[in-house]
Amino acid sequence: MRYALLLNNAEPGPGEIADEVMLQMQQAMADYTAALEAAGVFAGADILEPVGQTVTVTRRDGDLRVQDGPFADTREALAGVFVIDVPDRDAAIAWAEKHPASQYAVIEVRKVAAACDKGVWGGGTTDAG
Repeated sequence: MRYALLLNNAEPGPGEIADEVMLQMQQAMADYTAALEAAGVFAGADILEPVGQTVTVTRRDGDLRVQDGPFADTREALAGVFVIDVPDRDAAIAWAEKHPASQYAVIEVRKVAAACDKGVWGGGTTDAG
């Protein structure tokens, strides 16, 4: 079963994180990803650009609206996504507990309802079924 680990945190301002701390976190992320790979559960990951780079697109009110900035006006925002393929929710939670971003972010664990694998949509499994 595929699970998304959604990283939500407040974005630091320019210069708020020392270069050394940033390098340590990048290494921790690399080590975590290597552990996911070694366990055979890694499906993919993306760390997102700052919310200031966000554009929202909607037709919710019938008309097309494209706006700069994030939709939600909150202190914390979606910062990244890791997708893993594990047997169950407990395994997904166990991996979320090990995520280095848990030191500064809230990690939302959400089961994937549908996934696209090699152009084929299916349930939240890697075999697109």
